[in-house]
Amino acid sequence: MVTIDALGCQTEIAAEIVNSGADYCLAVKGNQPTLHNGLIEFFDDHLEDDFARHSVRRHETTEKAHGREDFRSYLICPIPESLPDANRWKNLKSIGIAINNTVRDGVMTVFVRYDILSRYVSGKRFAEAVRGHWGVENNLHWQLDVTFGEDQCRIRKGNADTNFSTLRRTALSLLKKNKTEKVGIKNKRIVAALDTDYLHEVLFGK
Repeated sequence: MVTIDALGCQTEIAAEIVNSGADYCLAVKGNQPTLHNGLIEFFDDHLEDDFARHSVRRHETTEKAHGREDFRSYLICPIPESLPDANRWKNLKSIGIAINNTVRDGVMTVFVRYDILSRYVSGKRFAEAVRGHWGVENNLHWQLDVTFGEDQCRIRKGNADTNFSTLRRTALSLLKKNKTEKVGIKNKRIVAALDTDYLHEVLFGK
């Protein structure tokens, strides 16, 4: 099961995953507006009557740690006939919603994620895919912030933010791959800035 955030939610990527013999679980956001709005309308409608009119598989968890309490609900449904834009996605079989309610110091925050999947899996398997992806994303975000100061970046004009994000992830991947310097990623970046020979090794693997 290949999980990708909204940036990779593209019909070509979905088709490539299926053609490679794998399944996908793709997060859907505003970059796919027709599909995203269709998912919001569907789940808003059926959450009102607790899916009395549509099949659903569920999984729920509760966790308490570090002064916070998390209530997570995962719901996955077979693809409805009325879902707009559905025919553009190869092997699309189901849609899911993950709702995370976090309570800290008496204040609740809610995070919602919508997904499309090429299999109609169990609620627990859907939860595992989403949580696994969140774990990877959180670790990646932490590394990008510590190494490249991504959270402090104020680049917003046009596509510059997306372009620089791609460059940071590429640089992080190259630095991780290099094994010449036995130091952390942040220090590898500093060495690469000061030593053109090492920079060449990082970029070209030599």
